[in-house]
Amino acid sequence: MTRRFESLTRRGMLAGLLSTAGGSVLAGAPALTERPLPRGAPPPPAPVAPIVASRSEAIVKAAKLGGEVGFAVADAESGVLLEARLPNTPLPPASTLKVVTALYALDKLGGDHRFATRVLTTGPIEDGRIEGDLILAGGGDPTLDTDRLAELARLLREAGVTEVSGRFLLAADALPRGDRIDHEQPDHVAYNPAFGGLNLNFNRVHFQWEKQQDDFAITMHARGRNFSPATNVAYMGIIERKSPVFEYRKGRDRDKWTVAEWALGRDGARWLPVRFPALYAGDVFRTLARSNGIVLKPAEMVSDLSLARPLVQVESDLLVPMLQRMLKYSTNLTAEVSGMAASSRDGEIDGLTASGARMSGWATARFGVVGPQFRDHSGLGYASGIAPQDMVRILSGSRGIAPLLKTVNLSTSKQNPGPKGVLVRAKTGTLNFVSSLAGFVTVPGGRDLAFSIMTADTARRDAIPPAERERPPGSKSWARRSRRMQKELIREWAARLA
Repeated sequence: MTRRFESLTRRGMLAGLLSTAGGSVLAGAPALTERPLPRGAPPPPAPVAPIVASRSEAIVKAAKLGGEVGFAVADAESGVLLEARLPNTPLPPASTLKVVTALYALDKLGGDHRFATRVLTTGPIEDGRIEGDLILAGGGDPTLDTDRLAELARLLREAGVTEVSGRFLLAADALPRGDRIDHEQPDHVAYNPAFGGLNLNFNRVHFQWEKQQDDFAITMHARGRNFSPATNVAYMGIIERKSPVFEYRKGRDRDKWTVAEWALGRDGARWLPVRFPALYAGDVFRTLARSNGIVLKPAEMVSDLSLARPLVQVESDLLVPMLQRMLKYSTNLTAEVSGMAASSRDGEIDGLTASGARMSGWATARFGVVGPQFRDHSGLGYASGIAPQDMVRILSGSRGIAPLLKTVNLSTSKQNPGPKGVLVRAKTGTLNFVSSLAGFVTVPGGRDLAFSIMTADTARRDAIPPAERERPPGSKSWARRSRRMQKELIREWAARLA
């Protein structure tokens, strides 16, 4: 039998997913509920889960993870639950939540959606001079980078602009803004940046240092492949201190960082999060415009675009390949922006938490799941929760998403390679003492299974001091045992449920 998930070519995948309503991804679902529940009606009783097999239970106990380990595995075509452990216990999904976000974005925006970043003007162009203001208006593009911003500056010059008489303004209200995704993360981790309607380089700045005799040469760049202009929106100072390694202070219009000198060693580089993404993009665009002979005044923020007219624009890639990269590299900003853009289709939203709640309601109505609690779209926050059985219900109802997921190798060691004839496509999720894996398995004979494995030791996680949250003691070995358990469970299911 031909494997349904393996046989799809990239061209066929894109054709199948490019639907203005996202319907092809969500089509063919088992009818777990025939219609959304009436408002105020109690949820239907959860189906009784099969008792977990003794071999699966032995695998869980051997991992010695503590906390709670829940899982569910179902026939992907019929939705029939085959085996489960704590199937109705909500647990943090971590980055497996991005699968739900991808489905939500495809359903609300369509696979052919593109995000646009525009240059607007408030006056006419006379002899190359804009008689009015120039506005850099973000459309929420989470993938806008320095090179594409350079293209926008080039298009501005090609449109005949050589001078601007008025102000340089930034519009970033296409989506709600926030200075970080999750407030419990360390200040300096680049995967927890700001977000809003105008983003650049995943809202990260490239900090680089080089040892020069008794000092260091420091640069803070908006690094791209072809252009890497310096930025004034992020400042770094070197301090002689034992701890912390990085310290952050939010200025009026710039990020102020210091780093402990001993931690630098010799030469190196790392990305740091940006808390003023619109000003960051504006600062970089000024530099790129200047390289095209166009001098702009220091940027100011603006909300009212009623008098503005479009001049030039650049666009993101199609939503489908953007989401595929999001699922492959687990980019949090793409998840948050895609989710908020999807929520905005049903009316104004008040922020990231409200957008997550709107996605929770969508999942309940669309798939009949009971009470998911989504606080964001990336899974970075610990407060989100969904039961393993509900995640499997969503997956069984969305088998078209499988080609967007990464292939997972089931090898647990060089001496124990993955079983032949088994294909796994899934999304991983990892937080401190939280580990998840959700996706699909094609077993020998061609049967497709949908599964979700979720592990969380919340007591151990909550005991981590703030200074140790980036790499808490014991977390690496715990995560390694969890991943091994996940692979062993899937191998067991593939052998027994084929």
